[in-house]
Amino acid sequence: MNPVRSQSWYVYVLSSKKDGSWYIGSTKNVQKRILSHNSGRNRSTKYGIPWGIIYCEISLNRDDARAREKYLKSGQGRRYLKNRLKFFLQNDF
Repeated sequence: MNPVRSQSWYVYVLSSKKDGSWYIGSTKNVQKRILSHNSGRNRSTKYGIPWGIIYCEISLNRDDARAREKYLKSGQGRRYLKNRLKFFLQNDF
């Protein structure tokens, strides 16, 4: 078993296909978490269903992932994401 993979955390950005809003979060299991968002079990995302993943980063531990999530939710972090995804955002997904 790969010790890095078993401890990996992910920071992800979802975009609502309904209204284009974004959701930024962190998890150990991205696929399971997206299914949770799209099933309506999350109060903060149930009104934007369906959600699609538009960005993901890997971190080696929870603390680093949470710090990165907090940064991406800040004004500077959102500017980073818009710059990082500028060509993607020009096209409809």
